Amino acid sequence: MGAEGESAETRNEVSGGQLGHVIMAREISGAVTFHMADRRVPAYLQDPSRWPLAGEWEALAAGVHRARTDDSGDAVTPYVPRDQDHLIRTRLRRAADAGGLVLVVGDSTAGKTRACFEALQAELPDYRVLAPTAGSDLVAAIEVIARSATRCAVWLDDLELYLGPQGLEPGLVAEFVRQRIPVLATMRHQQFEVFATFGDIQGVGTERVGSVLTGARVLRQLEVVDLDRIWTSSELERAGEADDDRIADALTHHGPYGLAEYLAAGPALLQEWHRAARPGGHPRAAALIAAAVDLARTGLAPPYTRSLLTEAHEPYLTAAGGPLLRPESLDTAMTWASRRRHGATSMLTPTEDPDAWGVFDYLTDHTDTRIPDTLWHTALQHATSTNELTIIGGRAHEVAPGIAEASYRRAVEAGDSYAMVNLGILLSGTGREEEAESFYRQAVDAAGHSIAMFNLGNLLSEAGRVEEAESFYRQAVDAGDSHAMVNLGNLLFEAGREEEAEGFYRQAVEAAGHSIAMVNLGRLLLQAGREEEAESFYRQAVDAGDSDAMARLGILLSETGREEEAEGFYRQAVQAGESDAMVSLGILLSKSGRLEEAEGFYRQAA
Repeated sequence: MGAEGESAETRNEVSGGQLGHVIMAREISGAVTFHMADRRVPAYLQDPSRWPLAGEWEALAAGVHRARTDDSGDAVTPYVPRDQDHLIRTRLRRAADAGGLVLVVGDSTAGKTRACFEALQAELPDYRVLAPTAGSDLVAAIEVIARSATRCAVWLDDLELYLGPQGLEPGLVAEFVRQRIPVLATMRHQQFEVFATFGDIQGVGTERVGSVLTGARVLRQLEVVDLDRIWTSSELERAGEADDDRIADALTHHGPYGLAEYLAAGPALLQEWHRAARPGGHPRAAALIAAAVDLARTGLAPPYTRSLLTEAHEPYLTAAGGPLLRPESLDTAMTWASRRRHGATSMLTPTEDPDAWGVFDYLTDHTDTRIPDTLWHTALQHATSTNELTIIGGRAHEVAPGIAEASYRRAVEAGDSYAMVNLGILLSGTGREEEAESFYRQAVDAAGHSIAMFNLGNLLSEAGRVEEAESFYRQAVDAGDSHAMVNLGNLLFEAGREEEAEGFYRQAVEAAGHSIAMVNLGRLLLQAGREEEAESFYRQAVDAGDSDAMARLGILLSETGREEEAEGFYRQAVQAGESDAMVSLGILLSKSGRLEEAEGFYRQAA
């Protein structure tokens, strides 16, 4: 964050680090405009002293959902402390001392943004707050902060908007730590799962790369704070102590919903939108909202212009009944859809552009209907960046593969190496292995993508091109891919090169605690007569929740005369759905004369 101090002479030394811009001067008055890497720093980033002070920042500016206004016109209720406040604030103080990212995850309108906002005001009131408009601005921002003596915190509400190779990636997180810059972020559960589950998948089944892969790597570094949508009894008790009619009303009427959820009018707006589609209601407005909701679900980022919503909503209106519904005029519909409800928010939300709109994220998170093909095509036509194309492709991958392919191909034409991997995955999954191989190789050549190396290894191995497969697995291993360590171990094991295979299995266990590597290492050791070591790795895999390991450990224990212990592991494996364990348990029970119980497990396995 720069260092404060004065000296009688102007002297600068730069040692190590990254080559950047150095300003040498005895005294500087006024703002300094930086131009870095032939790229102009956006105007709003150029002078940190103009960023808002955390202690003076407005809650609505931070992204807190509006409640209905009180008699004084205030749209923000008094803050009711949450049970997780202490944890959020402790981690924020730690980040202020040592740098790093604090992430709070919860459902839409759970109160994430408000809890983080209150933590920032309470713990770092004298810090300037940077709320970037895009992830791509973060690289420039961190350089501006580094050259400033101003203490700054970075605010990333809806973290998924900032994740990606050109935005927040692991190297940038490390730089925040190095510069001791605190970052406070929120993320909806629905979005968090997209990134978090990506890190657990293996092989050709990978659905999305690019921003999702980068995001998964960032999230793996973090200890997440979960904020529940449903308030605890102690939180509700504290809410009862608040002197505010809106909170009192929410306590009386929130029913199965969370208190913050009720205050933000989420359930009421969702119900009103669904009712609007009926004859005599506001069917065109309902169609406009449906189009905006689904555009957001495709991955096309808001804001959405009036002309785009006009184009996109027509198929929805037609499907609902068209002229038979006697729909209102477009102007009337836009007015209705964008009108603030319950003093809180609107379904179509205003943006800086008076002719463009966002959509209330609660509606997006609570919609799971099929997105029409026409809407996918509209989203694809209006995508303007390779990142948007890759996100649209990822979301269409399973449900609209034709759209996904078109989206990836456009991104590939623009040189996006992540789209090359995505396209390879899609083509491989539809039996077009030759084309898939070509795109994987492009991704390897263009950017050295380890997941492309891994998937190429899988593809070549399945085609019987073992020598080539081994080469790409080894490249992926060198890049640190633990899945490649496992598959290379499998390939070597099958080729009779047990000693080498053991080394790669152990590498995967040490690098990532890979449960499949533990199981396969156990098999290898057992085959070599090293039962004690095999048992140890099976137990580690069981502790990691691997059901195959439960069944195999049961067999090992049974064969070494420890039937009672074996039965326990067989039963664990049966509960996890392992049919082989049902048979093994049946055999064990039969041997001990428990024939009726054994028959039940045999029938279960059949």
